[in-house]
Amino acid sequence: MHLRVIRPVIDTTRTPAVLAEVRSWVSPGTTIDVVSIAHGTDSIESEYDEALAGPGILEQVRRAAADGVDGVFVTCFADPGVHAAREIIDAPVVGGFEPAFLLALGLGERIGIVTVLPTVVPMLRSLVRRSGLDARLGSIRVVDLAVVDLVERDRLVDRLVDQVTAAAVADEADVIVLGCTGMLGVTSAVRNALRGKGIEMPIVDPTAAAIGWLETSVRLGLTPSRSSYPRPRHKQRVP
Repeated sequence: MHLRVIRPVIDTTRTPAVLAEVRSWVSPGTTIDVVSIAHGTDSIESEYDEALAGPGILEQVRRAAADGVDGVFVTCFADPGVHAAREIIDAPVVGGFEPAFLLALGLGERIGIVTVLPTVVPMLRSLVRRSGLDARLGSIRVVDLAVVDLVERDRLVDRLVDQVTAAAVADEADVIVLGCTGMLGVTSAVRNALRGKGIEMPIVDPTAAAIGWLETSVRLGLTPSRSSYPRPRHKQRVP
Protein backbone atom coordinates (compact mmCIF):
# COMPACT_ATOMS: atom_id res chain seq x y z
CA MET A 1 0.00 0.00 0.00
CA HIS A 2 1.31 3.43 -0.98
CA LEU A 3 -0.08 6.51 0.78
CA ARG A 4 0.85 10.07 -0.09
CA VAL A 5 0.75 12.86 2.46
CA ILE A 6 0.22 16.32 0.97
CA ARG A 7 1.28 19.21 3.20
CA PRO A 8 -0.91 22.10 1.95
CA VAL A 9 1.77 24.66 2.81
CA ILE A 10 4.91 26.03 1.19
CA ASP A 11 7.00 25.40 4.32
CA THR A 12 9.23 22.32 4.12
CA THR A 13 11.10 22.60 7.42
CA ARG A 14 8.62 20.35 9.23
CA THR A 15 8.43 17.72 6.49
CA PRO A 16 10.83 15.33 8.31
CA ALA A 17 8.77 15.64 11.50
CA VAL A 18 5.53 15.00 9.59
CA LEU A 19 7.06 11.96 7.88
CA ALA A 20 8.27 10.57 11.21
CA GLU A 21 4.85 11.12 12.79
CA VAL A 22 2.98 9.42 9.95
CA ARG A 23 5.40 6.49 9.92
CA SER A 24 4.71 5.97 13.62
CA TRP A 25 1.04 5.28 12.81
CA VAL A 26 1.17 3.24 9.58
CA SER A 27 0.99 -0.54 9.46
CA PRO A 28 3.97 -2.68 8.39
CA GLY A 29 4.25 -2.78 4.61
CA THR A 30 2.65 0.62 4.02
CA THR A 31 4.84 3.04 2.06
CA ILE A 32 4.59 6.75 2.85
CA ASP A 33 5.88 9.84 1.11
CA VAL A 34 5.33 13.49 2.00
CA VAL A 35 5.15 16.44 -0.39
CA SER A 36 4.43 20.15 0.00
CA ILE A 37 2.83 22.62 -2.41
CA ALA A 38 4.81 25.11 -4.47
CA HIS A 39 2.54 28.15 -4.05
CA GLY A 40 0.43 29.14 -1.09
CA THR A 41 1.12 30.02 2.54
CA ASP A 42 3.26 28.85 5.47
CA SER A 43 0.16 27.66 7.32
CA ILE A 44 -3.62 27.52 7.01
CA GLU A 45 -5.33 29.64 9.64
CA SER A 46 -8.15 31.26 7.66
CA GLU A 47 -10.45 30.77 4.69
CA TYR A 48 -8.11 33.04 2.72
CA ASP A 49 -5.14 30.78 3.44
CA GLU A 50 -7.19 27.76 2.45
CA ALA A 51 -8.22 29.32 -0.88
CA LEU A 52 -4.60 30.16 -1.72
CA ALA A 53 -3.56 26.59 -1.01
CA GLY A 54 -6.26 25.01 -3.20
CA PRO A 55 -4.53 25.00 -6.61
CA GLY A 56 -1.31 23.59 -5.18
CA ILE A 57 -3.18 20.83 -3.36
CA LEU A 58 -5.03 19.77 -6.50
CA GLU A 59 -1.81 19.79 -8.52
CA GLN A 60 -0.27 17.39 -6.01
CA VAL A 61 -3.40 15.24 -6.12
CA ARG A 62 -3.11 15.03 -9.92
CA ARG A 63 0.50 13.91 -9.50
CA ALA A 64 -0.58 11.34 -6.91
CA ALA A 65 -3.15 9.97 -9.36
CA ALA A 66 -0.50 9.74 -12.09
CA ASP A 67 1.79 7.92 -9.67
CA GLY A 68 -0.93 5.42 -8.85
CA VAL A 69 -0.95 5.96 -5.09
CA ASP A 70 -3.54 4.08 -3.06
CA GLY A 71 -4.64 6.91 -0.79
CA VAL A 72 -4.05 10.60 -0.08
CA PHE A 73 -3.92 12.47 3.21
CA VAL A 74 -4.10 16.28 2.96
CA THR A 75 -2.56 16.99 6.33
CA CYS A 76 -4.67 19.87 7.60
CA PHE A 77 -7.61 19.76 10.00
CA ALA A 78 -9.59 22.16 7.81
CA ASP A 79 -9.81 19.50 5.05
CA PRO A 80 -8.64 21.98 2.36
CA GLY A 81 -9.29 20.84 -1.19
CA VAL A 82 -10.44 17.39 -0.06
CA HIS A 83 -13.85 17.38 -1.75
CA ALA A 84 -12.41 18.72 -5.01
CA ALA A 85 -9.61 16.17 -4.84
CA ARG A 86 -12.09 13.31 -4.62
CA GLU A 87 -13.41 14.30 -8.04
CA ILE A 88 -10.07 13.77 -9.77
CA ILE A 89 -8.57 10.62 -8.24
CA ASP A 90 -9.79 7.04 -7.92
CA ALA A 91 -8.40 6.62 -4.42
CA PRO A 92 -9.62 7.63 -0.96
CA VAL A 93 -8.74 11.19 0.07
CA VAL A 94 -9.05 12.58 3.59
CA GLY A 95 -7.99 15.62 5.55
CA GLY A 96 -7.68 15.84 9.30
CA PHE A 97 -11.26 16.71 10.27
CA GLU A 98 -13.54 13.97 8.95
CA PRO A 99 -11.66 10.87 10.15
CA ALA A 100 -10.97 12.32 13.60
CA PHE A 101 -14.47 13.68 14.23
CA LEU A 102 -16.22 10.58 12.91
CA LEU A 103 -13.98 8.33 15.00
CA ALA A 104 -14.75 10.45 18.06
CA LEU A 105 -18.49 9.92 17.52
CA GLY A 106 -18.06 6.31 18.57
CA LEU A 107 -16.34 7.27 21.81
CA GLY A 108 -18.76 9.75 23.36
CA GLU A 109 -21.81 11.93 22.82
CA ARG A 110 -20.35 15.45 22.73
CA ILE A 111 -17.22 16.07 20.70
CA GLY A 112 -14.96 18.92 21.75
CA ILE A 113 -12.25 20.36 19.54
CA VAL A 114 -9.12 22.15 20.71
CA THR A 115 -7.52 24.05 17.86
CA VAL A 116 -4.90 26.74 17.32
CA LEU A 117 -6.34 30.26 16.93
CA PRO A 118 -9.72 32.04 17.12
CA THR A 119 -9.55 32.68 13.35
CA VAL A 120 -9.88 28.94 12.76
CA VAL A 121 -13.05 28.51 14.83
CA PRO A 122 -15.52 29.73 12.14
CA MET A 123 -13.92 27.38 9.61
CA LEU A 124 -14.38 24.41 11.92
CA ARG A 125 -17.97 25.31 12.74
CA SER A 126 -18.64 25.41 8.99
CA LEU A 127 -17.10 21.94 8.58
CA VAL A 128 -19.26 20.57 11.38
CA ARG A 129 -22.43 22.07 9.82
CA ARG A 130 -21.56 20.75 6.35
CA SER A 131 -21.19 17.28 7.83
CA GLY A 132 -24.56 17.55 9.59
CA LEU A 133 -22.95 17.02 12.99
CA ASP A 134 -23.97 20.22 14.77
CA ALA A 135 -25.88 18.33 17.44
CA ARG A 136 -22.79 16.36 18.44
CA LEU A 137 -20.40 19.29 18.74
CA GLY A 138 -19.62 20.17 22.33
CA SER A 139 -17.25 23.13 22.27
CA ILE A 140 -14.34 24.52 20.29
CA ARG A 141 -11.47 25.87 22.34
CA VAL A 142 -8.13 27.34 21.28
CA VAL A 143 -4.58 27.14 22.61
CA ASP A 144 -3.91 30.57 21.07
CA LEU A 145 -0.74 29.46 19.29
CA ALA A 146 -0.02 29.98 15.60
CA VAL A 147 0.65 26.83 13.60
CA VAL A 148 4.32 27.78 13.18
CA ASP A 149 4.64 27.97 16.98
CA LEU A 150 3.46 24.41 17.56
CA VAL A 151 7.10 23.31 17.50
CA GLU A 152 7.25 24.60 21.10
CA ARG A 153 6.13 21.20 22.35
CA ASP A 154 6.09 21.80 26.11
CA ARG A 155 4.16 25.03 25.69
CA LEU A 156 1.70 23.31 23.38
CA VAL A 157 1.17 20.39 25.76
CA ASP A 158 0.59 22.74 28.71
CA ARG A 159 -1.99 24.75 26.80
CA LEU A 160 -3.75 21.66 25.50
CA VAL A 161 -3.97 20.26 29.02
CA ASP A 162 -5.35 23.58 30.29
CA GLN A 163 -8.03 23.74 27.60
CA VAL A 164 -9.09 20.11 27.88
CA THR A 165 -9.24 20.46 31.66
CA ALA A 166 -11.42 23.56 31.31
CA ALA A 167 -13.73 21.71 28.88
CA ALA A 168 -14.01 18.78 31.29
CA VAL A 169 -14.69 21.00 34.34
CA ALA A 170 -17.35 22.93 32.39
CA ASP A 171 -18.88 19.64 31.20
CA GLU A 172 -18.60 20.76 27.58
CA ALA A 173 -17.41 17.54 25.94
CA ASP A 174 -17.02 13.80 26.40
CA VAL A 175 -14.28 13.36 23.80
CA ILE A 176 -11.63 15.79 22.58
CA VAL A 177 -10.27 15.99 19.05
CA LEU A 178 -7.01 17.81 18.49
CA GLY A 179 -7.98 20.43 15.93
CA CYS A 180 -4.71 20.81 14.03
CA THR A 181 -2.56 18.20 12.32
CA GLY A 182 0.45 20.31 13.25
CA MET A 183 0.04 19.14 16.85
CA LEU A 184 2.57 16.38 16.28
CA GLY A 185 3.39 13.71 18.83
CA VAL A 186 1.64 15.25 21.83
CA THR A 187 -1.41 13.04 22.33
CA SER A 188 0.14 10.65 24.85
CA ALA A 189 1.66 13.49 26.87
CA VAL A 190 -1.68 15.30 27.05
CA ARG A 191 -3.54 12.12 27.98
CA ASN A 192 -1.03 11.29 30.72
CA ALA A 193 -1.13 14.81 32.15
CA LEU A 194 -4.92 14.67 32.29
CA ARG A 195 -4.85 11.33 34.07
CA GLY A 196 -2.54 12.89 36.62
CA LYS A 197 -5.37 15.34 37.30
CA GLY A 198 -7.92 12.55 37.54
CA ILE A 199 -9.44 13.35 34.13
CA GLU A 200 -10.12 10.37 31.87
CA MET A 201 -10.92 11.97 28.52
CA PRO A 202 -10.45 10.26 25.13
CA ILE A 203 -8.08 12.35 22.98
CA VAL A 204 -8.24 11.75 19.22
CA ASP A 205 -5.13 12.51 17.18
CA PRO A 206 -6.17 13.66 13.67
CA THR A 207 -3.06 12.30 11.93
CA ALA A 208 -3.49 8.86 13.50
CA ALA A 209 -7.19 8.84 12.64
CA ALA A 210 -6.54 9.85 9.02
CA ILE A 211 -3.88 7.22 8.42
CA GLY A 212 -6.01 4.48 9.99
CA TRP A 213 -9.01 5.59 7.93
CA LEU A 214 -7.02 5.52 4.70
CA GLU A 215 -5.48 2.12 5.36
CA THR A 216 -8.89 0.65 6.17
CA SER A 217 -10.45 2.23 3.07
CA VAL A 218 -7.70 0.84 0.83
CA ARG A 219 -7.99 -2.64 2.32
CA LEU A 220 -11.76 -2.56 1.77
CA GLY A 221 -11.31 -1.38 -1.82
CA LEU A 222 -13.27 1.83 -1.21
CA THR A 223 -12.96 4.89 -3.46
CA PRO A 224 -14.94 8.15 -3.70
CA SER A 225 -18.55 7.82 -4.87
CA ARG A 226 -18.96 9.23 -8.36
CA SER A 227 -22.53 10.30 -7.60
CA SER A 228 -21.19 12.51 -4.79
CA TYR A 229 -17.91 13.39 -6.48
CA PRO A 230 -18.52 13.30 -10.25
CA ARG A 231 -15.65 13.71 -12.66
CA PRO A 232 -15.26 17.35 -13.73
CA ARG A 233 -16.55 17.97 -17.24
CA HIS A 234 -13.80 18.46 -19.79
CA LYS A 235 -13.23 22.12 -20.68
CA GLN A 236 -10.44 24.63 -20.84
CA ARG A 237 -8.88 25.38 -17.47
CA VAL A 238 -5.83 27.48 -16.63
CA PRO A 239 -4.36 26.32 -13.29
